[in-house]
Amino acid sequence: MQYRPLGRTGVQVSTLALGAMNFGSIGRTTPAEATAMVDAALEAGINIIDTADVYGLGQSEEQVGQAISGRRDDIVLATKATLPIDDERNHRGSSRRWLTTQLDNSLRRLGVDHIDLYQMHRWDPTTSDEETLSALTDLQRAGKIRYFGSSTFPAYRIVQAQWAAKEIRSSRYVTEQPGYSILQRGIESHVLPVAQEYGMGVLVWSPLASGWLSGAIRAGREITTSRSQARPQWYDTAIPSNRAKLDAVEQLVKVADEAGLTLIQLALAFVTAHPAVTSAIIGPRTLDHLTSQLAAADTVLTPDILDAIDAIVPPGVDLSPDEKHDAPPALLDPTLRRR
Repeated sequence: MQYRPLGRTGVQVSTLALGAMNFGSIGRTTPAEATAMVDAALEAGINIIDTADVYGLGQSEEQVGQAISGRRDDIVLATKATLPIDDERNHRGSSRRWLTTQLDNSLRRLGVDHIDLYQMHRWDPTTSDEETLSALTDLQRAGKIRYFGSSTFPAYRIVQAQWAAKEIRSSRYVTEQPGYSILQRGIESHVLPVAQEYGMGVLVWSPLASGWLSGAIRAGREITTSRSQARPQWYDTAIPSNRAKLDAVEQLVKVADEAGLTLIQLALAFVTAHPAVTSAIIGPRTLDHLTSQLAAADTVLTPDILDAIDAIVPPGVDLSPDEKHDAPPALLDPTLRRR
């Protein structure tokens, strides 16, 4: 396992991070299965675990908490807030009111007295940066969190938050967690350069492109991944962007085969090869999934392999731009651009 500094925090983290989104109801994982995956990840050298309050509506945090009991100090523990957890209008967002409440809920579910990295799961356009940063700084000073970061923020919002922190003399976001894979490279043109400019750690999610780069999705095969049931539009090959992804996958398989690698190794080593990336978050649903992904821990791609990938999906290109989750609200809600 390789290790890198988490931005300018002085904390060293593994280049693969264990993502716990599938722990609990989402992945239909039992507490025993979650613990077995945590055990295997730690034994392999992973030292950072990422979860969120919304994963399984708290079940993921609970299973992570049970799994890390007795070894808390060996783990960089990260969780997130802001996404809606129910229909109550104030049980979401990044207001001081909600973050103060929900952090305590996360601490209780995880069975710990502090979070190492508390992340805003999405940018909340209804709450000012000053409100959120002030609240997070107070929670940091109270010892409940060590650092805080953002997730899936557009580049311009990352910049704005950095300036807001300077203006009000608060602590700042020290990390960003964007989606990034061979098939979704758009952040190379904006988010990653901004993160480098501000010395932020970058923990990338979906490096296997929601299963497209797992090796399970191939031309001529029925797509049976669990996510294809929940979001069929992401896997319908009649849609041009999905056809483009399938064509790219077939070419990438050839590159991986010629290099003596699995497609998973190629995909994970690609994202960690970028100098702005600190860790790639893997989100296994089973121990077998985890084992196949751990094989990429020490994989390093040579320049000719990286060049071959660039020829298939050019730098800065998203094959499915509509799956980025970071579009400005006015692009999603016509009333915001027509009033």
